[in-house]
Amino acid sequence: MGRTIENKKEIVAELKESLSKSQLALVIDYQGLTVAEITDLRRRLRPAGATCKVTKNTLMGIAIQNDEKWQPLSELLKGSSAFLLVQEDFSAAIKAYQDFQKATKKTELRGGVMEGRLLKEPDVKALGDLPSKEQLMAQIAGAINALATKVAVGINEVPSSLARALQAYADKEKGGEEVSG
Repeated sequence: MGRTIENKKEIVAELKESLSKSQLALVIDYQGLTVAEITDLRRRLRPAGATCKVTKNTLMGIAIQNDEKWQPLSELLKGSSAFLLVQEDFSAAIKAYQDFQKATKKTELRGGVMEGRLLKEPDVKALGDLPSKEQLMAQIAGAINALATKVAVGINEVPSSLARALQAYADKEKGGEEVSG
């Protein structure tokens, strides 16, 4: 008997640990999924830095007790719950789940919690439509490259007299002389 209590404490501790590193938690009703399908879901989520925990609602309830950030999850704890805990790229994780859902047609997204707020299915879908971290990085890099190109072209178009004046100013600065502007 004492062993099962220890085991439950371990599970709760593990859930708390996972939640502390997560930025988003999704709750899905996984009734009807086979072990192979859950394994497939876990495999799909891994690249996005997300894990799938299948645990009793009561244990998750204990794990989120007195934790404002995750407290709203309590509203989603009913039926057969699997918890998708997303540590990194929530957009990619949501897309991975949506692809899995399309393939199996067996799960139902109950909702989620992010930054202490309860998310309904449309909210989660909207998050999934945001660009992934990689896409954002590519967009930022593209913007920086475009700006660098504009600056380079702009410098080439500077009249040579101004360029000479700037050079003279730079030479004076190197010489350590005071230049009053």
